[in-house]
Amino acid sequence: MLMVVILALVLLACGLLALSPRNSSKDEPPVLPGGLILIGHAHILFGKKLRAWELFKKMSHASLKAGGVISTFVGPQTLYWVTDPNDFWKVANTCLDKSKLYDFVKPYVGNGIGTSSSSVWKVHRKLINAAFSQVVLDGFQDIFNAQSRRLVQELEVEIGKGPFDHSHCIQHNALETLCLTLGVDFTNNRHVLSEYINAIEDIMDVFMKRFQRVWLHSDFIYNWTELKRKQDEYLKIMHNMPDTIVSQRKAYYLNNRKCKKIEEKAKGPIFKSVMDLLLELSIEKGFLSEYEIKEHMYSIIFAGYDTLAGVLMFTMLLVASYANVQDEIWKELHVVFGDDDRDVTKQDLSQLVYLEAVLKESMRIYPIAPYVIRHLDTDIKLRNCTLSKGRTCLLSIYGVHRHPMWGPDADEFKPERWLDPATFRESTIIPFAAFSMGRRNCLGQPFAYMSMKTTLAHIFRHYRLTGDHKKMTLKMNIMLKPVSGHYIAIEKRTK
Repeated sequence: MLMVVILALVLLACGLLALSPRNSSKDEPPVLPGGLILIGHAHILFGKKLRAWELFKKMSHASLKAGGVISTFVGPQTLYWVTDPNDFWKVANTCLDKSKLYDFVKPYVGNGIGTSSSSVWKVHRKLINAAFSQVVLDGFQDIFNAQSRRLVQELEVEIGKGPFDHSHCIQHNALETLCLTLGVDFTNNRHVLSEYINAIEDIMDVFMKRFQRVWLHSDFIYNWTELKRKQDEYLKIMHNMPDTIVSQRKAYYLNNRKCKKIEEKAKGPIFKSVMDLLLELSIEKGFLSEYEIKEHMYSIIFAGYDTLAGVLMFTMLLVASYANVQDEIWKELHVVFGDDDRDVTKQDLSQLVYLEAVLKESMRIYPIAPYVIRHLDTDIKLRNCTLSKGRTCLLSIYGVHRHPMWGPDADEFKPERWLDPATFRESTIIPFAAFSMGRRNCLGQPFAYMSMKTTLAHIFRHYRLTGDHKKMTLKMNIMLKPVSGHYIAIEKRTK
């Protein structure tokens, strides 16, 4: 009986809260219509996995229609949706702490660079920056070329066979490439890579199921579920490969410690992998613990390979859908390389201007990570409203990429927009957020461009692609992923 009374009181309190004015200030963003008593907009925001992407787009367009910001509610909790590029920039630069929703992925990546508190992030970002300096990245160009040739060779078996799923071989290649830049070679141990890729897919499904079932947001309830037991099983597999990388590189580092110091003294600075630089920060300077290095590895590998593979997959499909774009890529490649099948150099990369425009436009049309969610630790005055402290703000990358700043053709794939200075003439900032915006943007952006431009240069020198991205069905489970309709066909290029 007591439990019934307590439950009734809780429901009454929630009802009164739900009926009370959500936005006490007239300066708050407009509220999305359709909210219900007690649950707010929960019935709109949480749907089936395949509906999540359509719902996300719908909410982003509602925000755009309302001027760039709207308020939604899940029970008593407020969630703002921001799609205005300037407002996105201000929130991203003002509030650096991620939302508590990121706690759901902390079992996967710990307090790595993508999920740590702002106080930890500020310190570690400065330490890790050196591992992504241009000097270090230039040392990876041989790896990028070798892996690109490996991918070209693997795709050769599909010549003339009709449409096929190119995402699988791209995923393996991207993961191999990333591991090589960390100093560990898994190219002859593909079952480890396959296990990791499958575990990541399973983990993402677990995340989405938990996110869409509001009652599982409670750790107390979630910890008793079968879903939590599945998560623990997948985590063992997911962490096995990064842990192996750390242990192998640490042993190598310690065994060659004295030799490296002698070599550096004699020849000056030598090439170091990202892992070597992190280990140096830990062993020589005591700035990072071994577990902190593992957490950064979980984040770098988890986010790095999947985003690289996803962008390459979408870009190849988009180029396959537009023959004129493919012809322009070929013309540029022929100007830079002629008929020579030589490796791509860092000097070549700076000349592949149209290819970079294609990459950027692909990421604008299909942003792999479509959102960033921040906790508001202060009131933020935006252009047309004020966001209140203590609430949650979803920064929609997809929405920014569909903002009126892009013009009436924002939904069209037009790489040439990046080559026209008039495209951004009216903008105070470039409304492009594929790597996020503001101080806590993606650390791996230069790495990504170098790797992907090298890969695409090799692919389009060898093959002509056909496909139709408009037939593709998408889902969203942390990342934006294809479900069907993303196959391409390839032919050997003869000119």
